[in-house]
Amino acid sequence: MRDRFLETVLGNPVIETILERAPQLGLGEWYLTAGGLVQTVWNHLDGRELGAGIKDYDLFYFDDSDLTYDAEDRVIRSAAELFADADVEIEVRNEARVHLWYEEHFGSPGVPFTSCRDAIDHFASTTCCFGITRTVGGDLDVYAPHGYDDLFAMIVRPNPVLAPREVYETKAARWQQEWPSLVVELWPRES
Repeated sequence: MRDRFLETVLGNPVIETILERAPQLGLGEWYLTAGGLVQTVWNHLDGRELGAGIKDYDLFYFDDSDLTYDAEDRVIRSAAELFADADVEIEVRNEARVHLWYEEHFGSPGVPFTSCRDAIDHFASTTCCFGITRTVGGDLDVYAPHGYDDLFAMIVRPNPVLAPREVYETKAARWQQEWPSLVVELWPRES
């Protein structure tokens, strides 16, 4: 399934461009992750243009040596320059800083992540827990902690480890409107 996943997402020229150029940012740890990858697969399965309905592409990096917004903003500006011709929104975030603003943005306390993979593990849906990076040798490394079955079956499953229920339900409703063939699993009942 990994090969099928890579073949599908690399068919999206935006993803190919991001993965090709991201090493030029000089980040120690980075991943292209989340919606841009998953939604490319959904578009493929639905027979749509691969970039259709994709709001943005998430480029995560992890640098806990400077947690100031100014340090993150320098990377965001460098990425904006590097990808200026991509004509899509590429959202760059230092996952080492997320806990500093998470509660204000999402309404529940965040947790300090220890790596990009840790951040991916905390997505609102397990179906979105994907990341791709390049190794020092230039090979593609895929992180898929929940496997590929739900993704290719177009099943959206909640991941209630951090994100509030409302975040999952809002995202799932938008996705289902854009990709009506998705099967959205309900948030688990509170015990």
